[in-house]
Amino acid sequence: MDFRITGLSPEPFRHLFGLPDHELAKHRAIRVIADDVNYPDRIGMCEVAIGDSLLLLNHVCQPVESPYYATHAIYVHEHATEVYDRTNEVPSVMRSRLLSLRAYNEKGMIIGAEVVQGTEVEGAIERLFSNENAAYIHAHNAARGCYSGRIDRA
Repeated sequence: MDFRITGLSPEPFRHLFGLPDHELAKHRAIRVIADDVNYPDRIGMCEVAIGDSLLLLNHVCQPVESPYYATHAIYVHEHATEVYDRTNEVPSVMRSRLLSLRAYNEKGMIIGAEVVQGTEVEGAIERLFSNENAAYIHAHNAARGCYSGRIDRA
């Protein structure tokens, strides 16, 4: 079964890029400088280089009118422009982590879920999409719960 994984658009975050720290605080965001290789950008779906700046902020990852409306903290690479958008490719930021996959129907209700190692994500995607009512899947890092990305049928 073909699937498509997409990162977030940078548009909702552009107004924050380059703001001084005291202005970021007004948006409940902070600037973080990567001090190791474990800072996943949710736009390009990649680990950022040591020394690069990211914004840590809250993101509405499930903007639906259901009990599953959800927000969570994410990192976005400051000044990111290229959105990850690939078919049948799992980005390394998903591949290297334990993931919680949550399948939703058109009304934004969870209809299936799995916790899976990123190395085995394709099988879980296929199982969740075997339910014809599964409209899309959200991936979250299982350990910290951070939103990782959206998976659609291709």
